[in-house]
Amino acid sequence: MIESKYKNIDRRLSVAPMMEYTDKHCRYLLRLISRRILLYTEMVTSGAVMNGDRKFLLDFDPFEHPLALQLGGSNPKELSTAAKIAEHWGYDEVNLNVGCPSNKVQNGAIGACLMAHPQIVADCLAAIQNCVTIPVTVKCRIGIDDQDSDEALKEFVKTIADAGCRTFIVHARKAILKGLSPKQNRDIPPLNYDRVYRLKQEFPGLEIIINGGITSLEQSLLHLQQVDGVMIGREAYHNPYVLAEADQKIFGHLSPSLTRHQILEQFIAYSQDEVAKGTALKHMAKHTFGLFHGQPGARQYRRFLSEHIHKDTAETRILQQALSFVSAS
Repeated sequence: MIESKYKNIDRRLSVAPMMEYTDKHCRYLLRLISRRILLYTEMVTSGAVMNGDRKFLLDFDPFEHPLALQLGGSNPKELSTAAKIAEHWGYDEVNLNVGCPSNKVQNGAIGACLMAHPQIVADCLAAIQNCVTIPVTVKCRIGIDDQDSDEALKEFVKTIADAGCRTFIVHARKAILKGLSPKQNRDIPPLNYDRVYRLKQEFPGLEIIINGGITSLEQSLLHLQQVDGVMIGREAYHNPYVLAEADQKIFGHLSPSLTRHQILEQFIAYSQDEVAKGTALKHMAKHTFGLFHGQPGARQYRRFLSEHIHKDTAETRILQQALSFVSAS
């Protein structure tokens, strides 16, 4: 068992778990940009952890710490077993997904549909906590469909908190489970940050993290006046350098930020090691598309990579060549 060194995780700023985005290569890149933020995996179902290729699903580089595994599931026994495996694998936190609105997830009784069944979530949390010593957290929405009131949200949180959960990551949009796609659920339901602020006021002893539509450190600092932490999602992927000053501005750490060029140079070294292990370059290079967002030459950089990384024999020199299109920054 690899014991976590992060029993007291600083959740003032984190990057959201995002399917098909926050794999281990993406997380390595983000860690080069910020040494302090909390990183999350893509959601992995408890069944996959128990029965699938654990090395493929769970392996990570120690450089990624602090790192949380997000689990999907609704069976307390399966979830507790998967969480125990995650703890042995060296993860610093287990997070239960109660916010994903996709049809596939709903059909498996996973994600946001569980907000209609708080006792099931509470039972799952209690079972997990009985099996692990690392923190167990919940990520949810402010509501679903017609279950969309302060009272309903408070009742949900109270039920889960009574089972022992102390940290809630709340996406400040409700999920519309019938009629909207997952992508639409990220944009169409209006943001309601005040609901999350009021939740913190109602439960001052709980750690409340706000998520949804947050795109800058300046916005994050404003939210931190009302809640305990901020989670940034898509912006951190499409414009990752937005996190470059997070260690200084959010965590008060004085070490200077790496430049975009320095970050890519270090990521190239990481990619060389991965290619030597048999990883295709495309699985890593795609995560750098947004690194030079808004910089001169960024479009040429993306275009060059798009044209050259997809062959299984692609070499890391392609990343080095792409770097020539963007000025040092």
